Parts: sequence; structure tokens; C-alpha cells
Amino acid sequence: MKLTILGCYSATPRALTNTTSQVLEINNHMFLIDCGEGTQVHLRKHKIKFNRIKHVFISHLHGDHFFGLVGLISTFRLLKREADLHVYGPKGIKEIVTLQMKLADSWTNYNLYFHELSSKESQLVYQDDVVEVHTIPLEHRIYTNGYLFKEKEGERKLNVDLAEEANINVAYYRKLKQGFDVENEDGVLIRNESVTSDAEKPKSYAFCSDTVYKEDIVPIIKDVDVLYHESTFLEKHAHLGPKTKHSTAKEAASIAKQANVGTLVLGHFSTRYGGLDGFKTEAEEVFDNVKLSGDGKVFDFS
Repeated sequence: MKLTILGCYSATPRALTNTTSQVLEINNHMFLIDCGEGTQVHLRKHKIKFNRIKHVFISHLHGDHFFGLVGLISTFRLLKREADLHVYGPKGIKEIVTLQMKLADSWTNYNLYFHELSSKESQLVYQDDVVEVHTIPLEHRIYTNGYLFKEKEGERKLNVDLAEEANINVAYYRKLKQGFDVENEDGVLIRNESVTSDAEKPKSYAFCSDTVYKEDIVPIIKDVDVLYHESTFLEKHAHLGPKTKHSTAKEAASIAKQANVGTLVLGHFSTRYGGLDGFKTEAEEVFDNVKLSGDGKVFDFS
């Protein structure tokens, strides 16, 4: 599982800071999460192949989280994209994008599907054989969701040498990987655990931006491997959190601790601060394993 941060600052893009966008690679999938202004430039900068992006997840309709989407969709068209593109986001996102396309007479030459969200409860919005994605209802100034990405349980690992020693026909290897006991060539029942071992633990990633401190999300993200949580403010500006519906680094750490997550990645920093060290320092007063996101930073959670 690899996370590439394309932008991790709040409000407006600046010369050296970019608004929210990131790419999650998990189980051979590449998901684009939020699409702030300039996202496609940073995708190119980090040599991320456009054609691998087939699913885009938008948290909410504030510009610093989706103003790059129409440009990206347009560029896909100019590049003669053929693969379908699925966009998940709040109700209204289809109207915004298609209006711009209509007025520019620039309809896509590929299938563009919108999956508009309005539920205030966590829901499954995407799944295939290996990955599933659930919403994480957040509390911001407008309707907002985070997203929980989870690998599905994989097949058990077959020890071929042990299977051969047990005189099991190769036709049953698939069933062994699926966890079944099978009979060998002599009609003897072979216990699955005698020739297989547990599959690798499925990985999971939760994206939470933007939101005021919200303990209700803890059960949804419980035991997640990696949590990205907004941390717009330091404690000296904690009073701004409830007003603007944002969180502090300490509040993000509190959520991480309550949810027993593996790693906390802080992001969505206010540009009012001269540096980021204070965010990590304050968060570590509450939770141990804290990392700071940064534009262009890549995290490998293999």
C-alpha cells in the first residue's frame, strides 16, 4: 500500500504549497482522493500514469478539494482516453462538471460515471474482488465524507511441498487456498491448516478531511492501518476549530488513539504557520506513531 501526497494544505494554492489531493495504491488499484487545483500537474511531476486512475473520490465541494477535477477530466479527453472514469462525491458534483463541459462543448470521448452521495450514514460505495470502499460521514460546513479503503481477505497460502507430500491432487489446490479441507488420492481427509498458512493481513486506509473533531467516526475506522486526518490548527488556535469546522493536531491524535490505528498521517495544514514541526509535536503528546504529510511525499506501507 503506497500513498502519494500531491497536496496537503488548506484554503488556497501558493507557490510552495498545494491544496488537497493524494493517490492511494492498494492491491493493484490506483485511487485519486480529492482533486484540488493543479492536481494534474503534480500527477505528471510524480510520474503517475493517468490511465491507471479509474476512480476519483471527492470529499466535498469546497474548491480546495475539487477545483482540479474538470481540468483533469478535460485532459483525459485530449489524451484520447478510452477507459471508463468513475467519480464519487456529494450530490451536485455531476451538475458542476457537466455544466462546464456543456458550455465548452467538450464532452468526453470515454464513459464518465458519477456516483452522487447524500447519506449521512457510512455506506459501501465501491467494491470488487479485492477492495472495498466505504464513506466516513464527517462534520464540516457543507456535506462531507471521508473514505475508508479496505483490502478484502485474501486466499490462504498453499505450501506446495506439503500438499505433494500429502498426496493431494493439484485439482484441489484452489479449494485449499479457499480454506477447504480436501481428500487426497488415497481418500484420506487432509486438514486445510496442515498444508496452508494464513493469508497476509488485509491493509486498510482511512482519509478524513475536512471535519471538526468527531468521535462518531471511531467505530468506522477502528484498527485501520493508516489514518490521514486533517489537522488545520495548532492548539493556540483551537478556538477556531468549532467555528470553521476543522480539527487540531491533538484532536486528530485523539481520534487515532481511540480508534487504535497503526499510523496517523497529519495533513490539511493552515498556511498561517511558519513550519510543520509543531503539528507533530502536539499530536505526539497524545499518540505515538505520527507522520507529517508534505507535498510530493510518498509513504510506503507495505
